[in-house]
Amino acid sequence: MKQPAIVIPEGCNEVLLHACCAPCSSAIVEWLLANGVQPTIFYYNPNIYPREEYEIRKQESKRHAESLGIRWIDGDYSHESWLKGVCGLEGEPERGRRCEQCFTLRLVETAKKAQELGIKYFATTLASSRWKSLEQIERAGLAAEQIANASTLQSFNASTLQSFNSSTLQVRFWAQNWRKGGLQERRNQLLKEYNFYNQLYCGCEFSQR
Repeated sequence: MKQPAIVIPEGCNEVLLHACCAPCSSAIVEWLLANGVQPTIFYYNPNIYPREEYEIRKQESKRHAESLGIRWIDGDYSHESWLKGVCGLEGEPERGRRCEQCFTLRLVETAKKAQELGIKYFATTLASSRWKSLEQIERAGLAAEQIANASTLQSFNASTLQSFNSSTLQVRFWAQNWRKGGLQERRNQLLKEYNFYNQLYCGCEFSQR
């Protein structure tokens, strides 16, 4: 039997969606709302350079969310911290180790924000881009899941944990290829309908090459 293009995890009716930009999130958000999953958008992209470019993309993402009446959260912008996180990988090609490290840094913060908000599942619009490696994104998401969950468990001592179901403390990465199900084509339609700013490079100064 042919599997559906997009599979909602069991019990998932809400998701924290890391959004890299409005064009990439538009069709995903539309699909989620149409299929009974309430998205909260988390805009956390300290990789974007220069700051002016970051602000343009951020405002477009916010405009999109506000037009739909969905919650939108602004992550901190610290490009210097991001540079430290990818230090030594500046010369890597696109889809190289720098990109995977960048995904991991951003998704760790997404996973922690999901925990803070009490949202069990998190996902990313990065997996909608044909320029990105789905394998790298999945590894980064699963690493973020493990890091966030380990950090949460360490914050509770053994006696405290006995009064909790440890599974309720966990967040889960929804690893999904968001290019499927006609979403790539719908993205292009929505880009025109919303007249979104459509960037010409991934985000960091190294990707501008």
